[in-house]
Amino acid sequence: MKHSLMIAFILFAFLPIVVVQAQNGTKLIGYDALTSGRAGTSTGTFDNPSLMMNNPAGLSFLKTSQLDASLSLMAPSVYFQNTINDTKGKNNLFPLGCISYVKSSTKKLTWAVGVFTQGGMGADFTLNHSLYTNSAGSYEQQAYHSKFAVMQGGFSLAYKIDPKWSVGITANLLYSMMEFEMPMSMPPSMLKGVIDPSTGFTFGDMFSAPASSGGLGYSEVVASANMKSLASYEFNGKIGIAFKPSEKFSAGINYTLPVNLNYKSGTAAMDMTAQMNDAFGKVVAGIMYQNPGYTEAQAQAAAMAKFNALGIDLTKGATDLYQAQVTLGLPQSLSAGFSVAASKKVRLSMDAEWLNWSKAFNVMNINLSGGTNPNINRMLGTSGTIFMPFPLQWKDAVLIKAGAEYAISKILTLRCGYAYGSNPVPASTVFPVFPAVVKHHLSLGGTVSLSSVLKLNAAYEHAFRNDETAFSESMVGAQFNNSTSGLANNIYHISISLVMKK
Repeated sequence: MKHSLMIAFILFAFLPIVVVQAQNGTKLIGYDALTSGRAGTSTGTFDNPSLMMNNPAGLSFLKTSQLDASLSLMAPSVYFQNTINDTKGKNNLFPLGCISYVKSSTKKLTWAVGVFTQGGMGADFTLNHSLYTNSAGSYEQQAYHSKFAVMQGGFSLAYKIDPKWSVGITANLLYSMMEFEMPMSMPPSMLKGVIDPSTGFTFGDMFSAPASSGGLGYSEVVASANMKSLASYEFNGKIGIAFKPSEKFSAGINYTLPVNLNYKSGTAAMDMTAQMNDAFGKVVAGIMYQNPGYTEAQAQAAAMAKFNALGIDLTKGATDLYQAQVTLGLPQSLSAGFSVAASKKVRLSMDAEWLNWSKAFNVMNINLSGGTNPNINRMLGTSGTIFMPFPLQWKDAVLIKAGAEYAISKILTLRCGYAYGSNPVPASTVFPVFPAVVKHHLSLGGTVSLSSVLKLNAAYEHAFRNDETAFSESMVGAQFNNSTSGLANNIYHISISLVMKK
């Protein structure tokens, strides 16, 4: 008993180390090297502690106690193209890890404890944007960055109802972090500061009205945003059923509860300097058109006076730092799978999973508070708060996985697999720093028994590049109209299994 408690303590001491390493990436099709080698099939295949995440009921059918430690290296390749960009993103390398332990307490009750990298996504680009140019008309490239990572750690209990059936639950503490940086587009209607109380005419009206009506003619307002240090701690659960009538066949069903992610304690730097400079330039040009005899200096002075009359002191700039909160979600999912022994040496497995992305990733609500810049507050018509519903509108996805294992000998087992996942990202909201668009995965792997108690597992997974082209009018911003975002991924897995007597 002391030995088991010590292992559990080591697992949770390992949690902060793994979190630091979990940088970003797409949702993993497998949590460890063994299951990843067969494309992640695991709901109906009962052979390692990662069943905590895939079907906790299957833990009842493990024949030994087992400690697994796995490390994965993710190497995504991201791509973006629009009318002023055609480039690959930064080639990042992201280490991911998991560790788990399973043990039978009685003939009917089995428990497990573990920490897993669930996955995430992210990208880094340096891109041109039509608003950000210097006095010579050359583009001043802007940073586009995202980082979204999810970790889970907790306990599982499996109860064997009879020799063929088992039920199980997993209760996890979930940690997620997020960073987000890019020029963000907002509708002019967000500028609710009133210019003329008698008519209700607002800054939003001024920015959106055509030049012929005395407006600035903007269809959107752009601000450079840099959100950091957003963290969310939540609880998550899983419920599983396992059926194993013989050594030749097994099957299972697993349901994962949805999670509401409430990110807090973040900061957000907002910079509207480029937008205000462009607006000032339009006002100056309008004044010079109406007054042909004005010099540029006279027109600039007249423009400054116009802004001052509106309560905007351009000498105070258009940057601010806010406290940030963001709400998002993780999807509920339902999976079913089976495993069948085609012969003494060959085993085949298949999983199917439904993921409810349409509810979890519909809108990312961004709440900013504590802003002190009087110019921004005047235009927004608030006392330092910004609420922005960022559209995502992801679609529900279906993930189909098929795997095969061939036991060459008692020492060596080889694996391969294929996974297809429908792309949840719609053309209306696809953009380069949330590039979760891959569909097809191939994997290879194997296990070498180093001794009667020690096994080495390895796997390689390749997600083939998939491109998604945005609609002609992107909901995220005009910079993404008709743009193309692409992603490919390579993941390398290695793990060690320490097999012990029950």
